[in-house]
Amino acid sequence: MMPGAVLLPYQQTWLADKSEVSVWEKSRRIGASWCDAADSALTAARKESAGGMDCWYIGYNKDMAEEYIRDVAFWAMHFHDVALEINEEVLEDPKGDILTFRVTFASGYRVTALSSRPTNLRGKQGKVVIDEAAFHPDLEGLLKAALALLMWGGRVRVLSTHLGVNNPFNELIQDIRAGKKPYKLHRTTFNKAVEAGLYRRICERKKEAWTQEGQDKWVKAMRAFYGDAAAEELDCIPAQSTGTWLTRMLIEANMDPGIPVIRWTPPAADFVDWPLDSAHREVRDWCEATLDPLLKLLPKDQWCYFGEDFGRTGDLTVIWPGVETSDLTVHTPFTLELRNAPFRTQEQILFHTIDRFPRLGGGALDARGNGQALAEYARQQYGPDLINEVMLSQGWYREHMPRLKAGLEDRSFTLPKNEAVLEDFRGFKIQQGVAKPPEARGKDEAGQRHCDSGVAAALMLFARATTEPADPWEPVSAPSQEYNRLMRGY
Repeated sequence: MMPGAVLLPYQQTWLADKSEVSVWEKSRRIGASWCDAADSALTAARKESAGGMDCWYIGYNKDMAEEYIRDVAFWAMHFHDVALEINEEVLEDPKGDILTFRVTFASGYRVTALSSRPTNLRGKQGKVVIDEAAFHPDLEGLLKAALALLMWGGRVRVLSTHLGVNNPFNELIQDIRAGKKPYKLHRTTFNKAVEAGLYRRICERKKEAWTQEGQDKWVKAMRAFYGDAAAEELDCIPAQSTGTWLTRMLIEANMDPGIPVIRWTPPAADFVDWPLDSAHREVRDWCEATLDPLLKLLPKDQWCYFGEDFGRTGDLTVIWPGVETSDLTVHTPFTLELRNAPFRTQEQILFHTIDRFPRLGGGALDARGNGQALAEYARQQYGPDLINEVMLSQGWYREHMPRLKAGLEDRSFTLPKNEAVLEDFRGFKIQQGVAKPPEARGKDEAGQRHCDSGVAAALMLFARATTEPADPWEPVSAPSQEYNRLMRGY
């Protein structure tokens, strides 16, 4: 009997994940360990030919171990596997005896709860569960020991709430989001669990009727119970996670004085009212004189990506190209800032630039608000396989900003040595555990800025990480003269 009907959707997703290494960033009180016990019971109950193996559970105290083993026994009986034995025993260890709790199945496999000493995993094979990982005194050592089991076909499952922004568990999560660790990441906040039916399931178990009023009261009581710690305990936001995200030293270490920052502003205050053909010729001449010499220097055999953060009359539009070099680092050939540029002008400059990339690998454009039109035009011109229309949101920043920081930390990403760019990158703030632009705008000598170049750079790296360029590469056809005449009026 499979537990799908018993478990909530996020619990079912955890059981369905058979990745070698899975990490669950979670709220308290959502039944994460309970559902993982179901996976351990199923795994140990199977024969080897069906994927059966021993399971090793590591909590940070005795009570957790006993509870997990009781949950495994519950699931075993739920699955009608009555041929099991539950016991506790003492294993000999050079540094002191270890009390273990164990469930043995008819298959011959066992689910065993151990203490959190890394040496306990030596010589073991099978699935390893590290529960409330942030609270273990030597998580790095535990992970190292657990990952050694993978060579024999095992699996590693790491579950935890947060315990501070500098905790090894949070660092592990940031490494996964940055692409440094090829692990599967799950995230379930308390609110998401409630939306998925957590309180309804509690009512069913207590044989009480569910009501919206009762759920609201329960949620309020849970948040009151955790008080100031609710953000960390329930919302998956590590504590002490406010303030500046990138240091000046880290940013400047990646800056190259040879990378130009190209800026375009209207040649006249009434430029938006110029005849379209005159405006088009003005911008064309500027592109040919200013951009083409730089675009001709791009290597012919390497993929070019770009990110674009959109602005019209307040914030800047920044176009950030990136060239993937032979050693898989990303070189920035130049950046392009447009201030107060009309919509048609932005399209013309963007397309002029993209059309001259020797090999277009992909791009990502800010598709919020007014930026949605330009993002859609680019998608129509270059195709949905190459263009990402990105709705920048709290969730997007959470998942994809770590890649930007990782590129700086690894020195695999170059920036122009420019004071305004420096301030854009320094402007990112940690807000509710997520790095993103603050509400307040900054300024340079030309006007308002809002981390625009930093967002464009993050979008470029996102495009590189998520776009599969065509292979063999085929050039994208330029817009026809008939298209220009009909759509632009040139």
